[in-house]
Order: sequence, then structure tokens, then C-alpha cells
Amino acid sequence: MYFKDNIKLLRKRKGRTQDDVAFALEMKRSTLSGYENGVAQPNLKALIQFSEYYGIAIDTLVKADLTSLSENQLSQLERGYDIYVKGSNLRVLATTVDQNNEENIELVNEKAKAGYAAGYSDPDYIKILPTFKLPFLSKQKKYRTFQISGDSMLPIPDASYVTGEFVQDWNYIRNQHAYIVVTKEDGVVFKVLENKIKESGKLILHSLNTLYLPYELPVSEIREVWKFVNYISSEVPESNKEKDRLADEVNQLKKQVQAIQMKLNL
Repeated sequence: MYFKDNIKLLRKRKGRTQDDVAFALEMKRSTLSGYENGVAQPNLKALIQFSEYYGIAIDTLVKADLTSLSENQLSQLERGYDIYVKGSNLRVLATTVDQNNEENIELVNEKAKAGYAAGYSDPDYIKILPTFKLPFLSKQKKYRTFQISGDSMLPIPDASYVTGEFVQDWNYIRNQHAYIVVTKEDGVVFKVLENKIKESGKLILHSLNTLYLPYELPVSEIREVWKFVNYISSEVPESNKEKDRLADEVNQLKKQVQAIQMKLNL
């Protein structure tokens, strides 16, 4: 458990003394000191108090080593964006709405992708993105469209626009389904996922193009997840030559069988 180190770190980052925090939480300073030094263990009521005071999920306060996080991760956490799956109700999505107060679909094109991993939670950044509507999508769900690059997801071609539905709880990511994942290091990636969060706290990312090997991604490296809904491309897909070749071979075999049957019937 990392509780004692976490509450000490968070208090110091806010520039507050033990007296300040103890007063705010209506507890004795000696009690708070005992929690921070690990000589006393908090009950459920105290855990709830600390969670509400710092705006961070209880699971994160207890199970996550906040001292190992980068300044950017800590900043996101303090702004209400819990980067861990536990306590995912604290995950906040910056979005835009139209004149009817209905949510837009924001477009993250190739140029915007470079800055999206840093600005995804900044309302000022999100509001400058182009927006549009797809009338056949549900108004009760949140969507965003990303332009993909490369050939790792062929036959979906390079430069296609892929639309995803926002995933609030990563525990519900389904195996062998495609998702757009916003990552800390690699930016926006489009992959087929294998959910290993409960077992190892990771996702395994697969490409449709078998030339690319799958790789693991810890949840601490993930910023957002969007479930694939559809894609738009200006390219006409190439014919499946391998499939056509197999079809020709099957037709040839059928003709040969028919010829043999005709000879046998003579």
C-alpha cells in the first residue's frame, strides 16, 4: 500500500501543512501525522475524506505509487483525470457542443494528431478542432474522428478517417475488437486490442497487417480509448487477388469433376 507516501506527496504539492489538512478534514494533526508516517491505518471514513479532499479515487490513493509518476501524469491526476482504470468515474472528457447543446464529432487530422496526446484534456485545445455530424450515430454517445497513417491496419488504407466511441471504463474493452488508443509516447494508434488489464494491467495491441508484431501497453501509458465505429476513405479498395485466385482454382476443380462425371456416365 502506498497510502502514506501518496497523501504526504499530495499535501506537499499543494503547499499545505499537516495543520492545514487536518483542519480541513476535521481530524487531529497527530492522527494525520500517524497516517503519513504509517503508524496508523485509515478507516473507510478517513479514506473517503482524503479521496474527496484531493479529488482522487480511493483505489489510486491506496494502490498506485504516485511518487513514481512524471510531473505531467501528476498534473493530469490533480486536474481530475485519473490515469488508472480503478476510479475511472473521475476520467473527464473535454468536448464541444453545437447550438442545440448536442455533442459534436471533433476531427483530429494528421496535423492535429501530434499535439492531441498533450492537449486531449484541454478544453481550449479541443474547441479549435474542426467538428461535424454523422446523423446515423447515436446522440447519446460521444464520438471523435482520427486520421490514421501508415499501413499497419490494411486493408483500411493510409490517411483514412476513423471514428470511435468514447470508452469510459477500460475494463469493458473487448478482445479482438478495433480501438483508437491515445498513448503517452506513441500518440494516436489504431489497433485490434487484447484486454489483459485485470491480469497484468496491460493491453496487447495487434495490427491487421501481419507484418507488424503485437506489443504490450501498460494502462499508465494510456490517455484515452475510443471503440471503432466506422471509417471514411477516398481510396477504392484493391481487389483481393488471393481470393480471386482461389475462386478460379475452385472453378477449375469443379469443371474437372464435371468432366470426370460425364466420362463415367458414358
